[in-house]
Amino acid sequence: MVDNLNGLRSMLAIIIVIIVMLLLALVVVYFLSKTKKEKKEKTINVQGNTKEKEIKAKTFTVEPVSNFMEFDKVEDNMIVEKNGLKYVMVIECQGINYDLMSGVEKNSVEEGFIQFLNTIRYPIQIYVQTRTINLESSIQTYRDRVKQIEADFEKQEIKYKEMKNSGNYTKEQLDKVYYELTKQKNLTEYGKDIIYTTEKMSLNKNVLNQKYYIIVPYYPEELGQNDFDKEEIQNLAFSELYTRCQSLIRTLAGCEVGGKILTSNELIELLYVAYNRDEQETYGLEKALRAGYDELYSTAPDVFDKKMRALDKKIEEEAFNKANEKVKEAQSAKEKALNKKENNIDDLIDNLAKLIIEQNTAGIGYDVAQDAIKSIDEDKNKRNNKENDKGGTVEDVKEKTKRRRTTKTA
Repeated sequence: MVDNLNGLRSMLAIIIVIIVMLLLALVVVYFLSKTKKEKKEKTINVQGNTKEKEIKAKTFTVEPVSNFMEFDKVEDNMIVEKNGLKYVMVIECQGINYDLMSGVEKNSVEEGFIQFLNTIRYPIQIYVQTRTINLESSIQTYRDRVKQIEADFEKQEIKYKEMKNSGNYTKEQLDKVYYELTKQKNLTEYGKDIIYTTEKMSLNKNVLNQKYYIIVPYYPEELGQNDFDKEEIQNLAFSELYTRCQSLIRTLAGCEVGGKILTSNELIELLYVAYNRDEQETYGLEKALRAGYDELYSTAPDVFDKKMRALDKKIEEEAFNKANEKVKEAQSAKEKALNKKENNIDDLIDNLAKLIIEQNTAGIGYDVAQDAIKSIDEDKNKRNNKENDKGGTVEDVKEKTKRRRTTKTA
């Protein structure tokens, strides 16, 4: 019994020792893993700080070319930006194959380019634009030309058959015409083969072309304090940019690089391709303009400006109509007064004659004056009776006379 108790005690002691050892091992593993985690976090922080420093070190203030592409309008071969605070003119350069040149030619090009760089006194940017070659216009030109050649060939073939069937031509003449017919046939087949090859090339989207541009800006603030209006500033900007671009073109000629200033239409195409990289491959600028897509981007005038213009137009029309109406009324009033005076001319003469006699009664005598006035009244009565005999009252006769004169006047 005692032996059994001792055995149990020894087993319990062994088990307790094992448990204590396991606990110690777990504690050690926990602290070791915690230490490794802290070291790893420190390493990550150090690497993150290093990357941030590298990013800050790589940051620079060179203005991207996209800023040159923000524009308000294109006018006078210039891109107007920032509401007239910046003007841009673009030079298109023709590239050269530098690798195929000899050593002397390469040195000449390099010296010319150094001279070009030394002449620059203002900021410029070099812009490279990659375009997909659009062969559609060339294919259409080939088709039109081949169609014309084919029509000529058919006419020549009909002419040859008529000559051959007529029997009026010698063998030499027929051979000469047949030779020309063969040439026309070969030319037709050659043209069709060119169209087929060109169409096959147009299906390949990898047919690319690179265009090189030099962008030259001008800021009106370079003029300093001035009293110029907007139009004068634009004219000065054009003159300055044109002078700068011509100077650059002359220096580029020293390194055998040709250049030209882009026109307004070419600037629009440049901007269209820059803003529509995907669409321009399948829908070029010329096709977009023919379809009237530019109307979608036109800005409508302000509604108040439209109402103001409509109101001004209405006022002008009504004022014109009223002026015409009043002029006609004034002319009608004068015409009425004239007609009235013409209709009453005999009565007016009689009244004026009576007035003259009355004013001179003292000189001619009262009795003579009364007889003269009585005679005037008798003549007036006879005239009125005579008009009554012709038909109608005096008023009717006057009205008829008035209408007859009005018709004659009209």
